[in-house]
Amino acid sequence: MGRASRILVAVAALLGGVVSLFAAENTALTRGTAITDPDLLRKLDQNNTLTISRLLSPKRNADVPLTTELMFVSLPQLKEILPAIDAELERYIAWYKATYPGETIGVGEGFDAQLFDRANLKSRDTRFVLAGIVNRMDRAYVSEESCGEIRLIYRLTRFDSGPNGGNTATRLPMTLNLVMQARDPRQTDASGKPVTCAEIARRWLDNGDWQDLIGSRLPPYDAMLDRIETNIQVSVAPKSALHDFRSDYLLKVFKYDAATKTFEESTLENQIDRDRILADDALRLDFKAWLLAPDHLREFDRGTVLIPEKFLAKAAVVPTPAGLDASALQPEFGMLQGEGTGEGKGEPVFTDRDVVGALKRAAARGVDMQNVRSVAGFQRRLNDLTCAGCHQTRGIGGFHFPGVDWLADKPSNSTIVPASPHFFGDQLRRRDILTAFAAGKNPDFSRGFASRPQTRGRSELAGTEYQDGWGAHCSLQDAGSGTRDESFTSWSCANGLTCQAAAASRRIGMCFIKTR
Repeated sequence: MGRASRILVAVAALLGGVVSLFAAENTALTRGTAITDPDLLRKLDQNNTLTISRLLSPKRNADVPLTTELMFVSLPQLKEILPAIDAELERYIAWYKATYPGETIGVGEGFDAQLFDRANLKSRDTRFVLAGIVNRMDRAYVSEESCGEIRLIYRLTRFDSGPNGGNTATRLPMTLNLVMQARDPRQTDASGKPVTCAEIARRWLDNGDWQDLIGSRLPPYDAMLDRIETNIQVSVAPKSALHDFRSDYLLKVFKYDAATKTFEESTLENQIDRDRILADDALRLDFKAWLLAPDHLREFDRGTVLIPEKFLAKAAVVPTPAGLDASALQPEFGMLQGEGTGEGKGEPVFTDRDVVGALKRAAARGVDMQNVRSVAGFQRRLNDLTCAGCHQTRGIGGFHFPGVDWLADKPSNSTIVPASPHFFGDQLRRRDILTAFAAGKNPDFSRGFASRPQTRGRSELAGTEYQDGWGAHCSLQDAGSGTRDESFTSWSCANGLTCQAAAASRRIGMCFIKTR
């Protein structure tokens, strides 16, 4: 048992119950794919080793992390981030007021919707704390040269002075991901040759020194910088006459420009710009033709398609909670609906007829569809392929990796379990890819739906909430037809459990104990 495993098991023994099972299970699932050891994260953060300021400005002499008041001012690479977030928040406020007339929205108590306080991004009492490190070499299909990505995930935290001189740390609802290339192009192996993807994968699987895992021991890290991703809970509103309880999250991406040495506002990967596409007939038809082409449809089915930027948005607002059939694209944000011709302005981009025809053409060309085998499967993949749709699926209140709160005095379940069911269910697929890299083989980058992991991890995940255990997502029989949707026929439950409706869904339920 490694050091991280021993630490989590010891903590779990003190807390007992379900937490102990979660801690031990999740430590095993993330072996080689993520760093969630609270002691190591504390050391890397408090020693100013892997803070944002040290990675972006390694020549700084300061031995403490920068507060947000200083970080966005003293680090020129970040100069475009706050103005872009401010602009999005102003657009969101205007949208909320127009959508829910009569309701108030603002910072603090007394408003119908509680707004994220932007002052926390310019405060001497807040900073971004390292919450986890995640290996995403499973994304090497985006750029083979980079060997995938390494994500350093930070949580915005406020530090308040206590009556006895100590500080109280409060985590705020925002994460910032500093995404770096997995391979440092400057790094060489013992023979002086450039380090390979196989070597990087072996280091992660061996749980090596963090400096070998992140890249070069020597700054600067500019050659490895790729982008910054932000996720902010922009508002929380209780149930009212106009809506159910809702909590909205704003997603943004800033791509690193090596020429200007700044993170510039960018499109979100595969985040389809619904409104712009529906308003432009030529763009809508172009998008439909592009995605339904057999080669692209195959990549779409595998979850590895990369939609061209001309179809994408630069921001996404994600509402939660979401039901099992909820979609960030439909119906409120949707694209696939009805049986119409799809040729007139205001019509959906894809009709049932479009999808059925595309699947038939793909089959005629010998394309073996692994996931998308029906209209419903196409709709689900169209949703969970987007940033917004994925964040709605099996997340923890709009986040997939809140991270362990190593600052908490009394850890709770939410601080011991660092990530969502979707995150943990995907770890075996990611480790399978690392193992293939390490062995010099070509990895299988395909993935299942966000609601249900691929069967390549069936044996290790069997009986858990991630696959077919209590609380897992499963396939319901369509009412009155007695048949199952072809895209979800493998979504069964373990022995002793049965798939039961848990929300207003015709196709997807949850595995629960059988009742008479």
